[in-house]
Amino acid sequence: MWSLYALTIVAGLANAIQPGQNATLSKSLGLPVTAGLLTLLVSTSVLLVGGLALGKLELPTGQQLGQVPWWAWFGGFLSVLLILAQLYASPAIGAASFLGIIVTVGVVVSLVLDHFGWVGFQVHPASLWRVAGAVLMVIGVGLVAVF
Repeated sequence: MWSLYALTIVAGLANAIQPGQNATLSKSLGLPVTAGLLTLLVSTSVLLVGGLALGKLELPTGQQLGQVPWWAWFGGFLSVLLILAQLYASPAIGAASFLGIIVTVGVVVSLVLDHFGWVGFQVHPASLWRVAGAVLMVIGVGLVAVF
């Protein structure tokens, strides 16, 4: 379990650093959509090489593909939205405001997803303390964005 927390911490670090990297790629090329495609190409290449190296890359069967809920196919679309936000919004509003908004909105929406068990998550009721934490995050990101 600790390794999953460590992976999550490293992903959090990457989440803070990646918008600057992607925005710099976009600015350097002067081609935001091309930069987004290159970002996805690098991501795909890393997953391909890593999956092959670890022996974890397999093609799904038709039966497996048929069992996927319709909404699960839109994760890639949401990744594109995140990359576009990194390319366009992060340079304009700054790293702290950008990441604060991304994380805070993510926590607020996650409370709803957890509470109702939507999009594949187990039910975790939205207790008073969880809601209070989300409200404090909204206040905190507001302070970061304003000041």
